[in-house]
Amino acid sequence: MSSGTFHVHGPHDHELEHATQHAAHGDSAHHGIGGGSMINQIALFTAVISTVGAIFAYMGGATQANALLYKNNAAIRKTEASNQWNYFQSKSTKQSLAEVSRDLSPPDRQGAYQAKVDRYEKEKKEIEVEARKLETQAHEFDQQSDAQMHQHHRWAQATTALQVSIALAAIALLTKKKWLEWGMFGVGALGVVIGALAVLHV
Repeated sequence: MSSGTFHVHGPHDHELEHATQHAAHGDSAHHGIGGGSMINQIALFTAVISTVGAIFAYMGGATQANALLYKNNAAIRKTEASNQWNYFQSKSTKQSLAEVSRDLSPPDRQGAYQAKVDRYEKEKKEIEVEARKLETQAHEFDQQSDAQMHQHHRWAQATTALQVSIALAAIALLTKKKWLEWGMFGVGALGVVIGALAVLHV
């Protein structure tokens, strides 16, 4: 028996050939002349939305990474500010001891202790300026992190909407339901609008 006398089709092969024949002939046998047009519209829409969705997903990941980076920078600044305030407290303690020593010392020694008091006071002011600057930077990084995370949520919402739209496209293609096709366009448009809000930081 020659192997060329017959050919075995798998189930998916048969369905693929069947779908291809319908697409080629505009699906006119069962759904009218507009069937092929509908298939072409859904195919084109799915290709475009998939590309846009990939961009949205990338932007979502990038903004999440930025949010974590800013949050990490904020934590570093807070730690540095805390170290400065500890240093400030140490200078305050030394200044207090110098003031006590000055008050208990004879007049001829008080000048030396007063010089220490003045030096500690000057150093404290410099430390305080640095500590407050670090606190301000930490606050700014926190705000930037929050803004990036909000934008990340927008990108995630937009990506989800586009994924739902693609799922509706698949169902519309299988069922040939016009209302599902309209739903596909509507949800896809919603995803694009949410993506625009992400771009605008809204």
